[in-house]
Amino acid sequence: MVMRRLTMAGTAIAGALAVHTAVNLRHLRTPEVTAPPITERVSVLIPARDEAATIAGAVTSVLAQRGVPDLEVLVLDDHSSDGTGAVVESIGAAQVRLIRGTDEPPAGWLGKPWAAQRLAEAASGTVLVFMDADVQLEPDALRACIGELRAHDFAMVAPYPRQLAEGWLERLVQPLVTWSWCAFLPLGLAERSPRPSLSAANGQLLVVDARAYRAIDGHASVAGVVLEDIALMRALKASGMRTCTMDGSTIASCRMYETSSQVVDGYAKSLWSAFGGPAGSIAVTALLLTASVVPAASALVARRHSTRLIGLVGYAAAVASRAQVARRTHARTWPDSAAHPASIVAFAALSAVSWSRHTRGSNTWKGRRLP
Repeated sequence: MVMRRLTMAGTAIAGALAVHTAVNLRHLRTPEVTAPPITERVSVLIPARDEAATIAGAVTSVLAQRGVPDLEVLVLDDHSSDGTGAVVESIGAAQVRLIRGTDEPPAGWLGKPWAAQRLAEAASGTVLVFMDADVQLEPDALRACIGELRAHDFAMVAPYPRQLAEGWLERLVQPLVTWSWCAFLPLGLAERSPRPSLSAANGQLLVVDARAYRAIDGHASVAGVVLEDIALMRALKASGMRTCTMDGSTIASCRMYETSSQVVDGYAKSLWSAFGGPAGSIAVTALLLTASVVPAASALVARRHSTRLIGLVGYAAAVASRAQVARRTHARTWPDSAAHPASIVAFAALSAVSWSRHTRGSNTWKGRRLP
C-alpha cells in the first residue's frame, strides 16, 4: 500500500512537471540574432585559472563577434600554473588585455567572485559580459544578448549555453543543469516578479548592465557565495531590477567537465549550498526521487499490475519533461532522456558527496579550499 501511494504521488508530480515544462518552454526567451549592431562599449570579462587548454578558443570566439565594434576583452590569469597567461598573450589582439592576479582572495572572498570583481573594476564598458574560459560563442551571441538586455530594460540576462557532455557521468548529470529550471521555475512569473527566490543563472555566461552591477556593489555583494551567479541575479532583483533567464543554446556552448572525477568535484563544491541548507537539500532530493525514480521502480518491480501501470505513466511523464527540454535546448534527446531516473539517482549521490565533503571541510576547487 505504501509503494502504491508513493507511486501515485510520484506520477502526479511527474505529470504536473511535464505540463509545467511545456508551458514554461513557451515563455522561454531565445536571444534574437537579428538584433541591430551594438553602439555602446562592451567589456567581456574572463576569469581564468589553469585554463590553457580552452582559453584561446574562448577569446577567439569573442573576437569573432559581429555587430559589436567597440569591444574589450579582459582576462584575469588567477595564479595559473599551466601557462594560461602565455596563451592569452600569444593571441596578440589589440582588444585583449591580460591582468595577472598577484594576490589571493581577501578574507571572506571566494576565488571566482574576487576575480570577477577585479575584472569589473578594470572594465570600461557600459555592458559587462562575464564569461567562463571554457565557453564558445557563436558570432552573433553578444549582439543578440545585449539586444535583449536593452530592448526589455533588463539589468541582467542569463543565457544558458548548450551543455556539451560526452562521458557517461556527464551525460547523466549535465542535462539536469538546464532541465531543473525549465521544469520547476515559472519563467513568465520570474521575469516579472521582484522575488529573489525566482532566479536561475549560470555563471558560464552573464550579460549585465554596468550601472546596475555597480549599484549593488558588484561581486562584493556575493563575495563568499559558492553559487555566485544565482546570488548576483538575486541581488539585482532584491534591488528592484528586472532580470531574465534565457535559452542560450543557439549562441553559446560549454563543456564544463571532461572526466568523471571532474564532474564529482565540480558538483561536490556547490550542491551543499544550492537549496538553503540541509533541510532544503533533503526536501528537494526527496521530491526528485519521488517524481522520477519511484514511478520507474514501480513499473519494474511492483507486485500489482495496476501499480506497475501507474508507475509506467509516471516514468513516461518524467521522460517527456526531460525530452522536451533536450529538444528545445539542442541537447542529446535519446537515449539520454530515457535514463532520467538514473540521472536523478546520480544527482542524489553527488549531493550526498557534497554534504559529506562540506561537513568535513574537504571541499576544494582548482587547488583552493572552500569554506
